[in-house]
Amino acid sequence: MEAKDLALKNLPDGKKRPMDPFRRAVVRGLAVLLPPLLTIVIFLWILNTVANYLLLPLENSTRWALNRQFEKNIVTETELPKDASIDNSGQVLVGDILYKRTPEGKFIPEHHYDFVKRLRGGKAMPETAAKIYEVYVDQKFLRRHIVIPIFLLLFLLILYLLGRFMAAGVGRFFWMQCERVINRLPIVRNVYSSVKQVTDFMFSEREIEYTRVIAIEYPRKGIWSLGMVTGESLLDISCAANEPVLSVLIPTSPMPFTGYTVTVKKSEAVDLNLTIDQAFQFIVSCGVVVPTNQVSQAIAAHEASRSITEAGS
Repeated sequence: MEAKDLALKNLPDGKKRPMDPFRRAVVRGLAVLLPPLLTIVIFLWILNTVANYLLLPLENSTRWALNRQFEKNIVTETELPKDASIDNSGQVLVGDILYKRTPEGKFIPEHHYDFVKRLRGGKAMPETAAKIYEVYVDQKFLRRHIVIPIFLLLFLLILYLLGRFMAAGVGRFFWMQCERVINRLPIVRNVYSSVKQVTDFMFSEREIEYTRVIAIEYPRKGIWSLGMVTGESLLDISCAANEPVLSVLIPTSPMPFTGYTVTVKKSEAVDLNLTIDQAFQFIVSCGVVVPTNQVSQAIAAHEASRSITEAGS
């Protein structure tokens, strides 16, 4: 045992101490669990954001408006007609509508009162007529299976109307003025411009067509960067270079939604035996995920020896 520990201590610089089987299994478990877990967390965060900042304000404003409307049905004893007679159960007929007395002494229509009473299931009724109507509105109109479909329809309608408004000349001019104000705010403009680049890339109607994957020396000689060929660039640049040129998008890691557009000489571009998906996997993983056909012999030998070691342990 001491000889093994001494050998591990004397490992050459740059050599990592191999992980024990337990730690290796835990790391593998994390590698399997984290992608779906993070995906669920991101979607839950989006749903909670929509619920807290869009759904709940709309729900609260609707609740307030409905409560104000139904509270008009509340009648006090002094507002009853002179010929109205209240029976022993607290009921009184006003016109064609039967009213019931609430614990605070006011009257509301019987069908509203009985609806809340059935929901209470034998529990004491709310003390005031206003609170009775709060329960009535919540359970009658603001149940989640009613609110969420209506909210989605309204949200889609608002998006449609906003899109049509922005397509018009007046809407586009108005939005340009708003963006001009936003771009004058010191900190907000930096965040807004970054988010706008991402959303423009994701929702742009014009899709960027990548023809092939190449490698170019960028940003200086000796440093190679992956790029996607998007076209043949500008004629003036080709004339100045006196040879064909290419327009190349160089995505940034680890989120390739943005990047740099450069023009390079066709002779200086190295075509790579990679698909677009493989190139994006390489960029997103910051170079960790390398296609099997591009793995060097040294790395392949190292991976093979590690697999044999793991199998033996």
